[in-house]
Amino acid sequence: MTVRGKFPLIVAFLAAAAILGALMLHKYLEREPSPRVSAHPKPAGRISVSLFFASPNSGGLVRESREIGACGGDLSGCIRDVLEELANGPLGDLSPTIPANSIFRSIRIQGDTAVVTMGKEFLEGLPGGSSAEVTAVYSIVNTLSINFPSIKRVQFQIEGLDMKTFNGHLDLRAPLSPDFSLETTRG
Repeated sequence: MTVRGKFPLIVAFLAAAAILGALMLHKYLEREPSPRVSAHPKPAGRISVSLFFASPNSGGLVRESREIGACGGDLSGCIRDVLEELANGPLGDLSPTIPANSIFRSIRIQGDTAVVTMGKEFLEGLPGGSSAEVTAVYSIVNTLSINFPSIKRVQFQIEGLDMKTFNGHLDLRAPLSPDFSLETTRG
């Protein structure tokens, strides 16, 4: 078969493939989403937590109380819920401390230390500068230690790797204890 003889066959094949692809895409977009079923149903009720956000005036950290859904007996799951609420940002006039698109890949408890593994989105969304790094890190450390008394220290990882620092300002090679001297009052 010559090149001219193959051309109509190739065009017909490509047209059929395009039509089939369009039909499959249409079917995919019209399907009903699968209902999300939780492997472990969350307990009913709400709990009060304290989250640390940046003060727009003083550069320190300010507590903001928030009601969140009660979590079960799984400490790692409870910590994840609180961290996700921290990533949602403040409700009032305070400033967020961590990127809204932060992904918490895993939380492991090793004695009195929470090992928090985040996705690279955390680093990509973190502003530069020492104060941004300090407020981001200690908003997490202080939030976890105030809400979970058994957690005395926090170790940070990105994509499963221990970090020396996030932006070159704060030494993260060892787990960090809370620093409540960074806390200021609102205003």
